[in-house]
Amino acid sequence: MSRNDVELYTMTQQGDKQALETLYDKYEKLVYSFSFRMTQQQEIAEEAVQEVFLKLWTKRDIYSEQKGKFSSWLLTVTRHTCIDLIRKKQRAPAPVEEKNDDKADQDAVEDIVEWKEKGEILRKAMGDLSKEQQQIIEMLYYKGYSQAELSRQLDIPLGTVKGRVRLALKHMKSKLVKEKGGV
Repeated sequence: MSRNDVELYTMTQQGDKQALETLYDKYEKLVYSFSFRMTQQQEIAEEAVQEVFLKLWTKRDIYSEQKGKFSSWLLTVTRHTCIDLIRKKQRAPAPVEEKNDDKADQDAVEDIVEWKEKGEILRKAMGDLSKEQQQIIEMLYYKGYSQAELSRQLDIPLGTVKGRVRLALKHMKSKLVKEKGGV
């Protein structure tokens, strides 16, 4: 009998090594490819995979179904892990700045993480964005920059960064809805 992700996660939390192994087998490639895409470094991507699954094993009650789909949540954990590892390697003392000011931004993060699983459609939607929007999405979601860092790096107002992110995600979401046949 095949167990769903939530059951496997619950079993992992209870110390079931086989459940962790099943989750690892199912998600290791996704976590690695997402990590590599963010970091562009094999060593950091491999370390991120280890860290993510170690967190699943050692940290208690970090996932609940209210946080959304398990795979989307797992990629959110992966993203934060990659950002932490990049900053650790760069010896940047500044903490990761939360860039999600409101519910709309929080939902957008969940959307972009879930879309990552559908690579080709996402790449096509990304290709339809303006160059400025592509650059901001790339730096924000794959390079780990915060919106404030993007504002400084690109020498544009923070409000402009936020506006471009919202417009880009809105455009991508509508493109993906069309691709999925209006779902």
